[in-house]
Amino acid sequence: MGIILWLIIGGIIGWLASIIMRTDAQQGILLNIVVGIVGAFIGGLIISGGSINNAPLKLTSFLVSLLGAVILLAIVNLFRRGRVR
Repeated sequence: MGIILWLIIGGIIGWLASIIMRTDAQQGILLNIVVGIVGAFIGGLIISGGSINNAPLKLTSFLVSLLGAVILLAIVNLFRRGRVR
């Protein structure tokens, strides 16, 4: 059940981050899931100081994951276009 929850929440976070960064038309659902999961990992590393996956599912962990996904998309846009939108 845990992996299914990761995929669903990762997809939602990736989708929201792609809307914030205006890259939604360029991505599909699979890339949204990947961005959400990797963004959650990045956000967890930045905010938690290196320890990840130890917090229960709360609003703050959702927002940290969203922040990480937005940072990931900003980095991807920087390399893809040479600027952040």
